[in-house]
Amino acid sequence: MTDDVLISTDVRVGHIALNRPKAIHALNLAMCEAMIDALLKWQGNAAVEAVIIDHSEGRGFCAGGDIRMLAESGAKDGKEARLFFHTEYRLNHLLFTYPKPVVAFMDGITMGGGVGISQPAKYRVATEHTRFAMPETGIGLFPDVGGGWYLPRLEGRVGAYLALTGARLDGAECLALGLATHYLPSEKLAEAKARIAVDPTRIGGILGELSVTAPPAAITQHIERINRLFASDTYEEILAALEADGGEWAEKELATLRTKSPQTCKVALRQLKEGGEMHDFAEQMRQEYAIGSRVVQMHDFIEGVRALIIDKDNSPKWDPAKPEAVTEDWIDAIFAPLPENEKWTPLT
Repeated sequence: MTDDVLISTDVRVGHIALNRPKAIHALNLAMCEAMIDALLKWQGNAAVEAVIIDHSEGRGFCAGGDIRMLAESGAKDGKEARLFFHTEYRLNHLLFTYPKPVVAFMDGITMGGGVGISQPAKYRVATEHTRFAMPETGIGLFPDVGGGWYLPRLEGRVGAYLALTGARLDGAECLALGLATHYLPSEKLAEAKARIAVDPTRIGGILGELSVTAPPAAITQHIERINRLFASDTYEEILAALEADGGEWAEKELATLRTKSPQTCKVALRQLKEGGEMHDFAEQMRQEYAIGSRVVQMHDFIEGVRALIIDKDNSPKWDPAKPEAVTEDWIDAIFAPLPENEKWTPLT
């Protein structure tokens, strides 16, 4: 077990509280393993009727995965990174297929790995503190943990926009887009959890009663622009559309994209296109594991973590530096299925 995640039962629910406040509750291998163990035990325990996932103190639900470890591993042989991905994706899949209702309280920063453990939940609670993003294009990784499944299923081209730009959404925007099912003021969360623990058969009703009207969702003003300017699955065509538009919003988004890894942007677009056509979440995770096992050892990820986490100069030198230099063959190699004995597998 690990102190980085607190596992308990409360009356009729299982309770998982992420507990790495200094790292904004970023997931490490031990946390993923502890969560899997608890979920498997509760799955066969009739006394546990639902599961709550939240975080202990601090400003995060979950800021992602342990990317410093992933980069250090990628710079060596990638073994530790692959083990982490394999385990984390098993946790994602277990939550996606879990037979009991799961309630995720996204009260704070919900990014990357935090998206992966909240989006499979039947009930996803946003608050005024929620800050939701898939910021992987800024570190040369890719929008994993099921990003290729969830993002293309959002309205229009919003998923592609979020994947490419790493845009941060607030709680109201999460509710408007369906990333959250309920919007509660943070002061009501303790009451919600206590009432759910006593009567897990009424989760929907309890959250509904404690919900408030969310503020206006800013992103809804831009849906038409997003659908028009991010319409293509070809990265160069999106850049050209933003350039041709010339408006203030388009210029801002174009400037953002110019800072992102061209390789990651192309990976994300293909991942979302193929993920949107898949019918099995396990198939999505298999593909993401193949991508992850490769990009974690590639230049852009190691450079992205150096620039944003280690040296903090925020000036990554992407290679290839230009989108047109990232060829179809380059992307094909990243997406190629792994050999049978190396493929990701769900828990049996």
